[in-house]
Amino acid sequence: MISFENRVVIVTGAGGGLGRCYALDIARRGGAVVVNDLGGSVEGTGGSSEMANQMVAEIRALGGRAIASADSVASEAGAKCIAEAAMDNFGRIDGLINNAGNMRNAPFEDSRLEDLEAQIAVHLVGSYNITKAVWRQMKTQGYGRVVFTTSSAGLFGNPTQSGYGAAKAGVTGLMNVVANEGQAFGILCNGLMPNGMSRMARRAAEGMDLSKQQEKAPFMAELGNAMDLEFNTGIAVYLASESCHTTHGIYSSCAGRIARVFIGATEGWQGSRQEPATAEDMAANFDQILVLRRGILLPMTPIDEHRIAITKPAPLA
Repeated sequence: MISFENRVVIVTGAGGGLGRCYALDIARRGGAVVVNDLGGSVEGTGGSSEMANQMVAEIRALGGRAIASADSVASEAGAKCIAEAAMDNFGRIDGLINNAGNMRNAPFEDSRLEDLEAQIAVHLVGSYNITKAVWRQMKTQGYGRVVFTTSSAGLFGNPTQSGYGAAKAGVTGLMNVVANEGQAFGILCNGLMPNGMSRMARRAAEGMDLSKQQEKAPFMAELGNAMDLEFNTGIAVYLASESCHTTHGIYSSCAGRIARVFIGATEGWQGSRQEPATAEDMAANFDQILVLRRGILLPMTPIDEHRIAITKPAPLA
């Protein structure tokens, strides 16, 4: 059994949704949990300590250990307060699940800079702030596990989510760098692309146009219970645990299927190393530039990813 005895994990956005599932499971496994939640709306407005406090009460009622934090990861000072609360109450920080987020959807032509900035502030800057706040402690310990929440909206793209997708793609870039830096100090960092009917997912579905809803409906009916939030808990908790020995990976949790997602390059076309290739050379060799080896599936949207999870199509040649 994977245990979190004598381990302390910070879970941001843990007052409800996915974060709540992660926090509960870690607490059941003996871990002390810092339940961080600003208590705001899906859009990131407002705030209250009530959600974090209720989650802590639930964990304690089950015999677990937890403290509440309503500080915002979007500010450097808020992130520092979260890390200090962990140290003051439990004396160490072993894991961090970057789960806090917000969402403001709109067609690109109607999108607003203020909404882009608000989403980057929570998803990307927030992940940066809190990871940096715990980094020195993890480095001193020679041990740490950091889980970054990214999204198919950022890696594959999704209509109406330009700001959200940009922020999540940035989170992936951040994970790539800190994974490289942390490995020598026992700090392992991975990215998770969860799927489930969270508040954010419902909001995204509300903004989906009718044609997309109709496209998604046939295979969504085959998902059974697989969009329940708990289907993401196993992979998130594993990546935050001592049992995880991998780093610098991105993992998709979609309809009960767990798969590694990666950014790679095709074998490509090799031009001359003495003279630069022309646009005509590109046109003549573009098929070779594009070709993917067998065993790779290439979803272009989150809907494609769900379809792949259900239908299991043949890999690309």
